[in-house]
Amino acid sequence: MKLLYQIVCILLLFLSCKKDKNPETTNNNTGKIIFSFAHQVNGQPIQFDTLKYINDAGNHYLVSDIKYFISDVILYKSDGTTKMINEWNDIYYVDSNIPSTLTWSVYDKISVGSYDSIKFVFGITKEKNKSFMFVNPPEVNMAWPDIFGGGYHYMMLDGKWIDTTGYLNNFNFHLGIGQLYKGTTFNTDSITGYVQNYFTVKLPNSSFTIKSGETKEIQIIMQVDSWFKTPYIFDFNKWGGSIMQNQLAMQIAKENGSDIFSCIF
Repeated sequence: MKLLYQIVCILLLFLSCKKDKNPETTNNNTGKIIFSFAHQVNGQPIQFDTLKYINDAGNHYLVSDIKYFISDVILYKSDGTTKMINEWNDIYYVDSNIPSTLTWSVYDKISVGSYDSIKFVFGITKEKNKSFMFVNPPEVNMAWPDIFGGGYHYMMLDGKWIDTTGYLNNFNFHLGIGQLYKGTTFNTDSITGYVQNYFTVKLPNSSFTIKSGETKEIQIIMQVDSWFKTPYIFDFNKWGGSIMQNQLAMQIAKENGSDIFSCIF
């Protein structure tokens, strides 16, 4: 019995020492981040399927849904180091029709300290945007046709607008890989090259500090109306209801996207 008692004591001491040497229990220098996503028009929460908005071109319009990818989120620390969010998701899908996608509980552990800014790619980079990497909905439904460059849409922004005749038309403001054509027609047989329309977003006023064990909540806000007004006024009556094969229109969308995002903590 005495020998058994000594063995039990040694085992308990060994387990205690092993536990104490676990850095996560003795010296936890990390926190967590939760991103949430919101969509606004003129600074107010968007109302979907409501014909109440007028863009700077004078188009009366409504928005039915918004779907997009952000990827390669990078946190820039004050000491010059960086952290890319990639331990579980490096490409994240947001869908206004699926509430669960509007909150991203980041798996990565974030080192404590002060951060100067947050950047991310709107869409997916050329290196990562490969066909068939998603096999399940809803992401698989974002597929971009191979003939147009393959991979996936960066964004589907769908809705309706009233044209000059008073007719309510559908619009598909879709952003993805653009095409260059020989001649003036959008014939797939005349495609001569492709254009990568993803772009980098630096969130304004995105400095923050995270403490040990803290969960930092960051809301990323898209100003939907900015897609149609800065720096270029987008007129549905000029560009029509689909921009998918029109690189000139997608270039406007890309450049107008430079200021659509903000964040709050």
